[in-house]
Amino acid sequence: MRDLTDPALSRRVLLRNSAALAAGAALGAVPLGARRAFAADADIAGQWPNVAAMLEKYVSDRKVAGMTAAIGWGAKAPGFMMRGKEGLDDPDAVGPDSLFRIYSMTKPVTGMAAMILIDEGKLGLDQPLADLLPKFAKMQVQVTPDGSITDLKPATTAITIRHLLTHTAGLGYTIVQKGPIKKAYEAAGLIPGQISRLALPGLDSSKPVGSLALFADRLAAMPLVYQPGTQWSYSVALDLLGRVIEVASGRPFDRFLHERIFGPTGMTSTWFQVPASEQHRLTGNYSPQMGLLIPLDPPRSSIYLGKPAFPFGGAGLVSSPRDYDRFLEMLAGYGKIGGKRVMSELAVRVGTSNLLPEGTKTAGTFADGAGFGAGGRVGLGGDAGTYGWGGAAGTVAFVNMKYGLRASLFTQYMPSEAYPVHTEFPKAIQADLAAQRTRG
Repeated sequence: MRDLTDPALSRRVLLRNSAALAAGAALGAVPLGARRAFAADADIAGQWPNVAAMLEKYVSDRKVAGMTAAIGWGAKAPGFMMRGKEGLDDPDAVGPDSLFRIYSMTKPVTGMAAMILIDEGKLGLDQPLADLLPKFAKMQVQVTPDGSITDLKPATTAITIRHLLTHTAGLGYTIVQKGPIKKAYEAAGLIPGQISRLALPGLDSSKPVGSLALFADRLAAMPLVYQPGTQWSYSVALDLLGRVIEVASGRPFDRFLHERIFGPTGMTSTWFQVPASEQHRLTGNYSPQMGLLIPLDPPRSSIYLGKPAFPFGGAGLVSSPRDYDRFLEMLAGYGKIGGKRVMSELAVRVGTSNLLPEGTKTAGTFADGAGFGAGGRVGLGGDAGTYGWGGAAGTVAFVNMKYGLRASLFTQYMPSEAYPVHTEFPKAIQADLAAQRTRG
């Protein structure tokens, strides 16, 4: 049997999945006029009028308390646009160092952490999950997705690390699934996130299990919703990957992130638990209802001030626009930031490429018409080179590896579908880029 954790073999797997490896320097493809138009001013609204108009409208219409956008080219410092306050009753203006619950924008961070271990040969991209977590060796699959949890059939394919990275493992999600499987997840404490300390109507009151190890063990006892490798299905895969990273690295997941990504990248304001000394920077999270913003998680009593049940690799981080931009800058630099290498170029190229198993069905999903890399959506065709993801409270971020562009938007409201922020922001960026190219 092949040793799929062998460093040489792992690197060959990376190479096979790096279609872009021979591509030249990404910035060379950017129209010079567009590059010159950018300046790292305190407020860059003049250079990005469509983005600025979007922020202005959301805040002036009181749809959100505040919004911040960060945009940067290559290794240059980002520029920011800020409108509104950190909260409706907060006198502090929102800004680059305000703290936001980024929820699923945690997933690309976890995905890149796994890519570091794959590059080092401690994980294999197509390595069976059961090599690290044996309880996943003989999984059962629902005959009818979201149907009976006793009418099952054996999995025909082993879950792999690739499946976890790309939401193709067949795992479920309490925010997606319905019926018995959703109830079973909730009863088992397979709740991979947190919203509020408040007892609010409509909020799930289930309590998550107390550790990543227990999360993995209980998840292994659940049936899969789909056969591994067949269907893109949003899931707890990146949370489970946190446990895989612990086992493969020999370090607690949160410590691994700080030692291998946050520290080297200079991300000093990204945590699973906000320190009490930084509470004053935390924004308020709201629920839009009948034209009003109802507080969900007031900063002074935020659930993020306490230690989470476990570090949620799929939705647990709080970060600032300045901090998350550094993560994007590191990716745009193919693993380097400020002259320091955090990840290998190969690991970044592969992690931001399309890793979906051949034949995966994506129709009608968040991945429809696109590929998927290490925890983030990957553009195809005219969108080739883009990688990123959004969060449940209205945040969204992406990097365009082809042009060396990085962009992110931060606000706080739930549910994310209350407003079309996730689609409006990229469209505003594209409109401003088109205008810059015309002027250039």
